[in-house]
Amino acid sequence: MKVRIKGNSVRYRLSMPDIARFGQDGYIEEIVDFGPSQLTYALQKGNAPSLWAEFTNNKITIFMPSNWVDEWIETDKVGFGQKGPLYLLVEKDFQCIDNVAEDQSDNYPNPGLVC
Repeated sequence: MKVRIKGNSVRYRLSMPDIARFGQDGYIEEIVDFGPSQLTYALQKGNAPSLWAEFTNNKITIFMPSNWVDEWIETDKVGFGQKGPLYLLVEKDFQCIDNVAEDQSDNYPNPGLVC
């Protein structure tokens, strides 16, 4: 799972194995180790009617409604966004069209690629 924070927005991008694990467990997290402290970012199934987030104890948690999770996993739906004071976006991670050095074998095939 990747996180991008820019301004007042938080975006998570999940690979195929990330989404499979999230679908099975209802929770996934990553930890960034800064030495004396850590930043944790997580995605969790929740009971709210839309995406929402909280930040406590150096941990960002985005909650996704349970009924959205099955739709996301079982269909071609790319992701879900929530506009508001804090913009949230959770989406599938696609292979880049540009040639990049990063291993993208676990990412979803990019619909913009013609093979």
